[in-house]
Amino acid sequence: MRIRAGFATRLSALYAALFVLSGVQLPFFPVWLAAKGFDADLIGLTLAVPMAVRIAAVPLATHAADRRDALRAALLVTTAGSVLGYALVGLAQSAPAILAAYGLASLAFTPVMPLTDAYALKGLTARGRAYGPVRLWGSAAFILGTFAAGFATDIFAARDLIWLIVGAAVLTTLAALWLPALATAAVSAQDLRSARPLLRDGSFLAMLVAASLIQASHAVYYGFSALAWRGQGLDGASIAALWALGVIAEIVLFALQARLPPWATPTALLLIGALGGALRWTAMAFDPAAATLPALQLLHAASFGASHLGVLSFIARRAPPGQIATAQGYYAILAGMAMAAAAALSGELYGRFGAAAYAAMALMAVAGGACILVAQMFARALPLR
Repeated sequence: MRIRAGFATRLSALYAALFVLSGVQLPFFPVWLAAKGFDADLIGLTLAVPMAVRIAAVPLATHAADRRDALRAALLVTTAGSVLGYALVGLAQSAPAILAAYGLASLAFTPVMPLTDAYALKGLTARGRAYGPVRLWGSAAFILGTFAAGFATDIFAARDLIWLIVGAAVLTTLAALWLPALATAAVSAQDLRSARPLLRDGSFLAMLVAASLIQASHAVYYGFSALAWRGQGLDGASIAALWALGVIAEIVLFALQARLPPWATPTALLLIGALGGALRWTAMAFDPAAATLPALQLLHAASFGASHLGVLSFIARRAPPGQIATAQGYYAILAGMAMAAAAALSGELYGRFGAAAYAAMALMAVAGGACILVAQMFARALPLR
């Protein structure tokens, strides 16, 4: 019993550290970029860098981790590299130097989450534990990071926010060091080849495209919600509270994963994510009053939470033995392409149309839902689970 508790505690600590970093970076890295003189178009281009880099970085890292059965070692290398990369971003002065340094940081950091999820699915499955109740500690830590950064924007100059990101990256590396080693298992050449047919599986690819589009529909929210809300007169603490409210809804869903009804299959969860995203971004496109924002933030449980649980559950069921990280890498390629395009587009759209840019995100969520229907067509002979 102590071994199970120890594993879950250490894994929870890694998720917590990762999401403290995300809680600082997602809402307030654009604020730091703006303080460095970046306009909306250049902010959108910069935010697209990690999504583009991950297309190459993630599959290389995940396949190497599977091939060598070395998920923990891969996490140590990538988290330590992210500390160096973000420190270089903070030291850079010109826009080209910041872009180059951010590219290096993204090269190291973008594989961390899929590697962590693969490590979690492998270790938790072996121990008979559900993913959601462990992952929720990451979401809870996201709130802490967001509030910390929100208060920091009211105390410190925006040009200093990058060092909060560097500090959070250090915490992530320390948490990776604390992870226990997973039990090793011999991986045969057949096992290494066994994931490749997934690339020829229409239902598998359609489901990954669906999840990628639903997640990419958050691009305007991730990139410009903090700037837009600051423009409406909200202070840093209020912005952090809005982000936190969405994450609280997500936490509730994760905590209840093991108790979800039988109809909450991966397919159903992804459909809920698509519908939630379509409703949420349609409402945001009308530049709603601040009083309505808390209710809209609760839809984060659907647009992000349900779709995230859906795609991870789908991958866990469909990936061959010993290939969970590689399958995560395939998803990361598609998700990276979708998010890179959406992030770059979001800068152009937000710069020209303001809140109306969310309408494009609503259409993206609808497209994700359509891809789920396409996946069902491909899987008539083998129903999706």
